[in-house]
Amino acid sequence: MAALQTFVAFLFVLGVLVFVHELGHFLAAKRVGIRVLKFQLGFNPTIFSFTRGDTEYGIGALPLGGFVKMAGESPEEERTGADDEFMSKSKWQRFQVLIMGPVMNLVLAVLLLTVVLYGDSIESAYLDQPPVVGVVATGSPAEQGGIQVGDRIVAVASREVETWDGFFQQVSTHAGREVAIDLLREGRPLTLRVTPATVTAGRSRIEFGELGVLPDVHPHLDKVEEGLAGARGGLKTGDIILAVNGRRMTFREEFFDAVANSLGQSIAIQVRRGGAVETVSVTPQARPDDAKKGYLGVNPVDETRSIHRSITAAFKQSAINNVKGAKMIFQTVYGLITRETSPKQLMGPVAIAQLSGEMASISVIALLNLMAMISLNLGLLNLMPIPILDGGHIFIMALEGLARRDFSMKVKEKMLLAGFVVLMMLMVTVIYNDLTRISWIERLMPWR
Repeated sequence: MAALQTFVAFLFVLGVLVFVHELGHFLAAKRVGIRVLKFQLGFNPTIFSFTRGDTEYGIGALPLGGFVKMAGESPEEERTGADDEFMSKSKWQRFQVLIMGPVMNLVLAVLLLTVVLYGDSIESAYLDQPPVVGVVATGSPAEQGGIQVGDRIVAVASREVETWDGFFQQVSTHAGREVAIDLLREGRPLTLRVTPATVTAGRSRIEFGELGVLPDVHPHLDKVEEGLAGARGGLKTGDIILAVNGRRMTFREEFFDAVANSLGQSIAIQVRRGGAVETVSVTPQARPDDAKKGYLGVNPVDETRSIHRSITAAFKQSAINNVKGAKMIFQTVYGLITRETSPKQLMGPVAIAQLSGEMASISVIALLNLMAMISLNLGLLNLMPIPILDGGHIFIMALEGLARRDFSMKVKEKMLLAGFVVLMMLMVTVIYNDLTRISWIERLMPWR
């Protein structure tokens, strides 16, 4: 069942993103008077098609892309010089056709994220706060690198970070790569060299970097049931949980784990109550649904903030978030070139399929959020000046404009071949990464 859900979610995500991209090319071509021969989702062989006017509409057997075939577009195709052929149009008109595919993906990213952000939502309160270190995990890269509690992190890899959210994003792209951490310690600037640990998440085993630092936050109790172990031990609604048996509590999951693993054992819980710090001793009873785990009858919650966004506010926030996302994509591409970022973080179709399944199992909103992220990536990467991509064709036209002459077919073919080689190298990398994320295949790789 999970495999079917993953497959359906993947087809939906990729189908929508490819359709919107090719629709941009199609509509722009029609607008400037170019004859479109074929509009297809998926690659050949064609398994279903029908014709309307001059255009054949089809679905291909390989659901990993799509294409719009225009009259007079291919270098190998014999041109008649008719006005409705691609090469008969001006550079400005051809530019409009090429640019509209990526533009449609960027527009889709903004619209999808607007839907995700619209209405009421609850977010962790600390994410938009300055990254002041509250916890340094024992044995973590942060501890080994000299980061201390109270340090205010200013920049990661010379890129300024103003919030915890920005800090986590910057660190995530430097898994296993030494990075400079600029911070303020008691008002004095300091730079440390730290190598984030490589961790994986989810079934897709996406790699990201982690330093092992957390904010200065604690869960609090918003409910204490009368007559159960927590209330009998002296816990009260509103208590802020500081530590359990001397171990600091930052998030509610840590508190649940500590209690679950202490069935029948007395534990010391340090709380902040009315400005004073107190310690209460409680003995967890058996959970009603699992007699092997401890239970106190209390509900710890993390500090959150409620947000209500109108459709206008959601659209504005979506635009802001997509701009931030675009900057992260450019930084990642630059990091790949300079080797600051590991190529293992690149995802291919298998990882996208796994992520689609995971997000679909959570909620429709989570799936739309993933689609927005992928659409933004697809739009920006298609604008890269690599021949064979839309941005590459635009780049060649720009060079022709600067040279004030059209390049010969032989020169263009060499450029397209170079772009094809680059693209194939990228595809080999992402497919290799995808295969290593499948456990049984990774076990067949003795070098890993």
